Amino acid sequence: MPRLSVIIPVRRARGSLRECLESVLSQSFADIEVIGVDDGAPDGSGLVLDEFAARDSRVQAVHLAPGAGAHGRRNAGAERATGDYLLFLEGHYIHLPGALQAIADRLEATGDPDALLFGHRKRPFRGKTRSTRSLEKLAAMPEGPFTLAERHDLLDIAPVSWNRAVRRTLAERESLVFGPGPHGERMYALEAVAVAASVATLDTACVEHRTQRHLPGLVDDAEPSVGSTPLELVDAYDALMTFVEARPALKPVRGLLFDRAVQELLSAYPGVTRRRRQYVSAVASFHGAHRPDGFKFPGGAKGLRPQLMGGGKYAALGALDTALATRRNLRSAPTTARAKAKKQFTKRYYKAQLKLPLDPKLAVYAAYWNRGVSCNPEAIYRKAKELAPDIHGVWVVSKNQVDSVPKGIDYVVPGTRRYWSVLARATYFFNNVNFPDHLVKRPGQIHVMTHHGTPLKIMGMDQQNYPAAAQGLNFDRLLKRVDRWDWSVSANPHSTEVWSRAYPSAARALETGYPRNDVFATATEEQIARIREDLGIRPGQRALLYAPTHRDYESGFTNRLDLDEFCAEVGPDTVVLMRAHYFYGGAGLPENASVIDVSTYPRVEDLCLAADALITDYSSVMFDYAHLGRPIVVHAPDWETYRTVRGVVFDLLSGQPGETPGAVATTTEELAAAFTDGSWDSPENEALLKAFKERFCPYDDGRASERVVRRVLLGEEPPAAGTV
Repeated sequence: MPRLSVIIPVRRARGSLRECLESVLSQSFADIEVIGVDDGAPDGSGLVLDEFAARDSRVQAVHLAPGAGAHGRRNAGAERATGDYLLFLEGHYIHLPGALQAIADRLEATGDPDALLFGHRKRPFRGKTRSTRSLEKLAAMPEGPFTLAERHDLLDIAPVSWNRAVRRTLAERESLVFGPGPHGERMYALEAVAVAASVATLDTACVEHRTQRHLPGLVDDAEPSVGSTPLELVDAYDALMTFVEARPALKPVRGLLFDRAVQELLSAYPGVTRRRRQYVSAVASFHGAHRPDGFKFPGGAKGLRPQLMGGGKYAALGALDTALATRRNLRSAPTTARAKAKKQFTKRYYKAQLKLPLDPKLAVYAAYWNRGVSCNPEAIYRKAKELAPDIHGVWVVSKNQVDSVPKGIDYVVPGTRRYWSVLARATYFFNNVNFPDHLVKRPGQIHVMTHHGTPLKIMGMDQQNYPAAAQGLNFDRLLKRVDRWDWSVSANPHSTEVWSRAYPSAARALETGYPRNDVFATATEEQIARIREDLGIRPGQRALLYAPTHRDYESGFTNRLDLDEFCAEVGPDTVVLMRAHYFYGGAGLPENASVIDVSTYPRVEDLCLAADALITDYSSVMFDYAHLGRPIVVHAPDWETYRTVRGVVFDLLSGQPGETPGAVATTTEELAAAFTDGSWDSPENEALLKAFKERFCPYDDGRASERVVRRVLLGEEPPAAGTV
């Protein structure tokens, strides 16, 4: 029997659940069981639970039927627990280092009390971690144990499930369960403290409460996420008082809990904007049903003592009602700021176009800040012409890139009259980066973010902690752009997790694989030979694609590979396809017969098909290239600097299967040696590549574009990626 049972209910925690679980399982105190519970989590959180359960015997993954709700998930976890104490932890939060050991030590030191309350710290969605009022209150308390009747200030500790350890036998004996609705967790916390014959405290922050962003537009029919109604609060406290009144031993704290309930019901009244009379009547009924005999509010008759008045209203509520009505009248005055903001947001012609009906047969495509027709949007565009030919696609292309548009493809140039008309009236939008801020998303328009790489480096909101990576990035504007997304295309489960954390939004994940990589499964030998010939690769010549990424913290391109030295070492039978990052272009490459500058070549997919091996540092092209099953060699001369300054999501150089794709070099000499001694294609590195491909290329069947088109444009439910 474990000492502690840690129960983690999850719903939409895909991006944070891994860190949550690791924070528990990596604790120095290991006498635990972890019970993760989901009920058809729409973001696939249950898959993460299964992964951890498969590799750690202490973890149990529980999958309930959809619709169990937060209370159902928590109760299901408690029912399966076998530990001495129950601890709950939300999938977005973490246990801080040493937390479980501190909890176990305090339980032992205080004689195994019925409950232990411990501290937490809070990290807002935007901002730095800070201490909390609860932690300050705990610091002023003795460690106990004592009862609620002896220490009324126990109610000052945040009434949540994840800041207390509750003896399992007590929970079972007293039927401590979570009720439905938004207040069920709070009532559980209060009931646990009320029935506990002994309560100890620990003034140590054991949990980091991580505030999640409210997601505009999120619709979850199985579990509404929008706040609560005031009447639900009355019902919750009615259930609490009924629980207390059924236990004679709790008579000493009945008045204390009743006072707390009425004070909170009064405090909630200013937020009641509808059904005010019904709320007042419900509060009056609660008062009449549960007020203990002889109970007097603190301060006597001069305090906030509720009294039943004519019509069933409290005098205090009536006064508040008058004040609130006055405030509403003041707030209704029109402001000019809103009108000014709206004028700045659009152009006159655009505003006129926005009033016209949407065209259900019009789709807009763009890639890489309007640099031309390419990447995932192009693959989707071409598949749409095949499967949904009635939907007309128009590309947004910068004026200086018009000459690169293939013949027969319709396009618009930003700023033109037709550009504003297309943005206003199209129904579908596809881009591998965000559309400009001036785009107004209308009801009925559908935005698909295709992304353009699997993340190794820190992205999106995670960049807040990496100033060099975040320079020039306005996070408020980023969130507004992200809120336009309806779908987020994902190449693999890893990307789904990272995107959901880096770009918190109501967008649904499309785990289809990357459309641009379909060609890796469909290209013929003849097509590959033609690409190699067009690039100038001689028959029998070994072609190595060298594709380094850029460094946000450097102003220009620095080639960390001595190409002249490398080419001399590997010999004339090897040619290097040099692909400088598109931020830099060719960037002064050497004049060398064994180097072909492909920095401006339009399709990196063709270059991958042409290459016998890939050399890269930290570019996401490695994840795409892995589809081909050809060797990948990592040239990482500045890994420690990059991971520290730019930030990464896993250790590329760990040498572990699923993290390192093959041979690793840190100097030009080491890289050349890998290609002269055969280690670039050794059995050991082949095994690493296989594990890397299994993790990052699970949907490699050439049908990613089809899945996106069928789901978004045709409204079909195509077979899940990887099942065909």
